Amino acid sequence: MGKVLESISGELERWLTSQKLYFVATAPLSVEGHVNCSPKGGDTFRVLGEHEVAYLDLTGSGIETIAHLQENGRIVFVFCAFDGPPKIVRLHGTGSVVYPSDADFTPLAKQFPAHPGARAIIRVSITRVSISCGFQVPLYEFVAERNALENWTEKKSPEELDAYRRQKNSISIDEIPGYEPPRSPSAPRMQ
Repeated sequence: MGKVLESISGELERWLTSQKLYFVATAPLSVEGHVNCSPKGGDTFRVLGEHEVAYLDLTGSGIETIAHLQENGRIVFVFCAFDGPPKIVRLHGTGSVVYPSDADFTPLAKQFPAHPGARAIIRVSITRVSISCGFQVPLYEFVAERNALENWTEKKSPEELDAYRRQKNSISIDEIPGYEPPRSPSAPRMQ
């Protein structure tokens, strides 16, 4: 029933970008570390090519995905059909974190609507595309996007958002380095 595809086709891209909810999962290298699965929504996902995708990472209370990617790069996206024919799509790959101070950020950011809570862009080279049935995924009706995060971030200055990220996003729950504060263009990136 399941199948592995060579790449992300135009038809699959249209299906992926029409989904209102998707999940990203990552894990640290340590077997004792916590696996993380984060729901994502809004207009934050883009297919950049047959083997490349990106999503706009918004400010949140945790930093697990970024910490894991900076440590080992492993990531999987899961998309489920909550309406129409049943389908689950998994995109496995290797991701990197593109911060606003990075040269690649501005060209990538043009792919997304402006969002005051943008913390980074996650860019992923896709190594495996698979589709499975999704027969057990329930049907749900989309009602509306939530605007709580946008409302919260619009009330913050850039300095307040940076202070929040430094306080809440600097380290993962497994004590892996997370959010990297803005740096001057000449300063080396922390490893």
